[in-house]
Formats: sequence, structure tokens, C-alpha cells
Amino acid sequence: MPSPLSNRLAAETSPYLLQHADNPVHWQPWDEQTLTLARQENRPILLSIGYSACHWCHVMAHESFEDEEVAAVMNRLFVNIKVDREERPDLDQIYQTAHQMLTRRSGGWPLTMFLSPDGTPFFGGTYFPREPRYGLPGFAGLCERVAEAYRDRRANIAAQAVEIREALAGTVPEPAATAATFDATPLAAAAALLARGFDSRYGGFGGAPKFPHPTDLAFLLGRSDPASRQMALTTLTRMSEGGIYDQIGGGFCRYSVDERWEIPHFEKMLYDNGPLLGLCADAWAQSGDPLYARVAEETVAWVLREMQAADGGYYSSLDADSEGAEGKYYVWDRAELEHLLTPQESALATRRWGFDGPPNFENRHWHAKVAGPLDDAEIPLLAAVREKLFAARETRIRPGRDDKVLTSWNALMIEGMAHAARVFDRPEWLASAQRAMDCIRSTMWKDSRLLATARDGRAHLDAYLDDHALLLSALLELMQAGFRREDLAFAVELADTLLARFEDREAGGFYFTAHDHEVLIHRPKTGHDNATPAGNGVAAFALQRLGHLLGETRYLDAAERTLQLFWPAMRHSPAGFGSLLRALEEALTPPEIIILRGPIDEMVNWRRTLGADPQRLVLALPKGIAGLPAILAKPESDRVNAWVCRGVTCSSPTANLHELIT
Repeated sequence: MPSPLSNRLAAETSPYLLQHADNPVHWQPWDEQTLTLARQENRPILLSIGYSACHWCHVMAHESFEDEEVAAVMNRLFVNIKVDREERPDLDQIYQTAHQMLTRRSGGWPLTMFLSPDGTPFFGGTYFPREPRYGLPGFAGLCERVAEAYRDRRANIAAQAVEIREALAGTVPEPAATAATFDATPLAAAAALLARGFDSRYGGFGGAPKFPHPTDLAFLLGRSDPASRQMALTTLTRMSEGGIYDQIGGGFCRYSVDERWEIPHFEKMLYDNGPLLGLCADAWAQSGDPLYARVAEETVAWVLREMQAADGGYYSSLDADSEGAEGKYYVWDRAELEHLLTPQESALATRRWGFDGPPNFENRHWHAKVAGPLDDAEIPLLAAVREKLFAARETRIRPGRDDKVLTSWNALMIEGMAHAARVFDRPEWLASAQRAMDCIRSTMWKDSRLLATARDGRAHLDAYLDDHALLLSALLELMQAGFRREDLAFAVELADTLLARFEDREAGGFYFTAHDHEVLIHRPKTGHDNATPAGNGVAAFALQRLGHLLGETRYLDAAERTLQLFWPAMRHSPAGFGSLLRALEEALTPPEIIILRGPIDEMVNWRRTLGADPQRLVLALPKGIAGLPAILAKPESDRVNAWVCRGVTCSSPTANLHELIT
């Protein structure tokens, strides 16, 4: 029967959903009103999941969702639900997994799933064209066939639904019968696996398309063996010199379509740039290579210029498209370069950024990459060229910006920004990170509950495991860059919330959704990293660190239970467990904790001298701070004293900085 609905997306906060608010499709948000209607009318659901910076999401929208004829078919046959995967990662995680089970292929966006009224999927895919092409059926015809199958093959679909739900339940790990004794075997095995897939020429792992995988890079960069560190440094160098890095405006794009990091998928995501900023800082600290310092500086400049709101929160992403074309904002043609630059400048830019070769973008335009060497004497001229090209690019129609503030992604940028501030001794970068944390605390922390997303002052949706775990990890980094009593209090509240609302006390580990979250067809509990670190790995790592810092065994025990749960899988096949491996590493060798007390000016010098070793926590606690936990409330004096602890063992205080660095 015809749909009685209208398009209800105009009241949403998500820029992605608002992009579809004027579609002739009668889009509904995922809410109880919509789901109840589907059940009452026994109508199948067409679920479309995407995000605002997604190129192929835009393509499918223009081809099908803006088309009156296609929309009429969708409205007649289905209850149509549009979801922003960034606001509802719980739904995205469930239905991406179900898509893989149904199709035996990896998913992606847009994700197009057809559900029974109870939410169980029975058919799915990703992008579908309006007319048949690329070996794919036309979307309207596909909708007709799917609806016919739902009408005529209900018994088969019901039987398949049971199998799908059982398969989803089977993805949750079962606890081992007996507790394991941890060892370093998975760490060595993971490094060996990464080495086997490493591209020694271009860096990265595997072939095209290539993704940054910052969690794996952090794992390698933190290892003691030179070969592992070199894999990370080579990858960061090739990325920083490639087109995946914006050579004109700073910041990394989401992935490269080729194995050389030359041509990116042009969207820029906050969740990539936060961890990559921190990695560049550590790479510079290890190698002294000025390339990493430049990339960090330019990436921070991009974040401060384009991605931080007036209230301190960081925006989510920049679109891949502008004026309906992917990459148009970023690429160049020779006539434009000759018009903008002097002959000397043009010759340098052409040699440095590869504009003298064949067009490398769609056989018509050039996208900048580092293609030639640069003499020290040429650095000032190249900087002037970059300023000219940046100014010219600023006059173009900009890609759209998704200006919602996501708690988890802000946490990733706060941690990266604070860590870079420590490494490079940049107080203005620390101030940016602290402003973002203050925004999250004031906007997203309501009545001792964390919210997931906000836009224009409206925060909503219960936060997920990743929001809590990543924010806790960010607070631990932020406190090392510049201690504030309120950050420690917030960290304790978040840790207690993790244990109370997400932990599986019997089996170990943390569910992705809270115990009182909306009931869905599946409740994930995963340890594998994706584009962002796994919440279970980050939770174990951060709780472990906070437990050592405060002497709080509840946090240490929860981290232990998490590692116990995932230990069999890590030991059997450690690939993709980078976050949990980091926690395992510190379970085997607890971090060194240095507590400094004394005059703030002197402690700044101590902290600068101690550096920002990722295997060490340094808290500089100025005189006069009230309300510290007993374990941190060390005696005050007129000179700096340091207490060094590892695990449950602490040394006597020392006022000799030389003793700490030798």
C-alpha cells in the first residue's frame, strides 16, 4: 500500500541526514516511531547508511534518491530509513557485519540493507546505480524484486533471519575455561605479520587501495626492534610526501586509491588526522627528520583554521566533492599555475610537486605530491609558492564541511593535539586541545551520562564504548601536557561509567553499547581495530594506566578481564588487534610513572627534558592543587621533586633531574 509517511529528516542534527531532507523519498530517522510503524504495517524496511563526506553516497543520492520515479517505488514498497553512520556506529557495525554474512563481500558506504520489520536483514549491498551498469542492477528494479521476494518467500526469509542472528551472536567471543598467563608471543607474531605485508618501496601494507592504519603504525613505532620502527617511519614518510597528504593546505585524506599514496579519496576525516598528528610527533622525536615536524605544523594549522569551532569542539570532516566533482577543489592545471606563479616559482613547483609529468588525476589535472628534491636555499621560495597556491585555492568553491561534533573523534584529535603539544613544546596547541575537552565536558556530559554527538548546541544520542574509552585515553594524554584537576576528576567519572554501564563482569570485556541502550538485533563486543582503534583495546589500555596512576585495582582488574577474553583470539591470529596488543604490552611491562611536584616554572623544564616517551606517564602537579587523590598528593617544596613508580613499586623522591634521564 502507498506510504502514509513524509520525509522527517528536517528536524535532525546530522548534516548527512539534512542533505536528504528535501528528497522525494519519505526518509525516516531510526527511532521508535518509525520501527513501530514498520511492525504494525508489516512493511519491510529499506535502510540506507552513509555519511556526509562520502562520494558514492552523493552519487547514489543524485541518481536515485533525488529522482521522483525511483522515490515513488521506494515509498510504495518500504519504510525508508536514513542513518548517519557517524552518529549511529552501533547500527553501522551491526549491518556492515550482516552485509558481509549475506553477500560474502566486504561492505562500505553507502550501505543499502533490506530488513524485515523486526530489523533482521534479508538482502543487502552498497552502491546501486539508477540504471543497470557496472554489473549491478538498476535500483528501482532491484527494489521491486526485493519486495516481491519478501512477499512470496516469507518462510525462507524467516529461516534465514534465525541463521543471521545466530551468526551475529557467534561473533561475540566466549571466555576461556581457565585464565591464561600472558606472554609476548602475540606481539612478535603481529610484528611478523605486518612485516610480511609491508610494501618496502612505498610503505604501508598490501596494495591499492591503501589506508593509513595509524593503530598498526603506533604499534610498530613503539617497538624496540629497529625493523619495526623503520616500517612505521617509511610509511609515514611516503604518506607525508604523497598526495594523500595535502601538500598545499595540510592534513591527511582518508585513503589512497593507488599503492603509491599519490591520489587520495579526497575526504578529510578528523579521526585520521588526530592519530596521524601524534604519530608524526613521535616519528620526529625518534628520527629528528624535519619532514615530520613540518607535517605536524601544517596539520595543526589546518585543524585550527578549518576544523575547530568557536566553542572549542572539533568538526567531523571535509567532503571529497565540491561542485559535484571529487577532488575539484584540490587539483591544478598548468595554465593556472603559469598565471599564478613567476617563471622561477613555476619551475620550482613543477619539479617539486610533480607537475612536469603526465596529468595524474583523471588524465586532465595534476594533484601535488613530493616528486623532486629541495635544496635548503629553495625552502623560502617554495613556502612563498605554497602561500600563493593556497590563496588561489581559497577562492574556489570549498568542499562541504560536516560541522557536527562527535565525542569519539574529538577525543582522537584532543589526544593527538595534546601529544604533539608535549613533543614540540607548543602551548597554543595544548590550549586548542584543552578548549575541545572543555567543550565536550560542558556539552556532552549531562547528569553523569555522556552523549555522542552535537550540532548547533543540541547534543543527543547516548554515547558508545568508543566515546568513553577514547575520551579517557585523551584525558590521560592531556593531563601530561598540562595538568588540570578537573581533567583527573572527569577521567575517574568516565572510568567508573565504563565499568558500570559497559563491562561484562562475567565474561570480561566491554559491549559497544551500554546496558540500558536501545535493544537491537545484536550487541557487539569486538576487539578488532577498524578505521579507529577498538574500544575494548583503548578501554583496557586507558584503565590499566589510570589504575597504575591511582593505585585503583578495580580498573586494573577490568583491563585484565578484557585481555583474558581476547587472549585466545590474539594468540591465534593477532592481525587487527593493535589496540589490545598495546594494552597487552603494558600488562607485561607496566609503564613508568613519574610524579613531579614543585614550582610550575621549574617543572616545565623538567617535563621538557623528560620528553614525551609513549611508554612513560609524567604528571607535573603544581603547588597548591587541592583535592588530589592520596597517591598523587606528594609533599610540596620550593624545588622540584620527582617520584618514580612502576607497577606497585615506587622509588624515594629525587630532586636531581640528571638521575631521571640516565
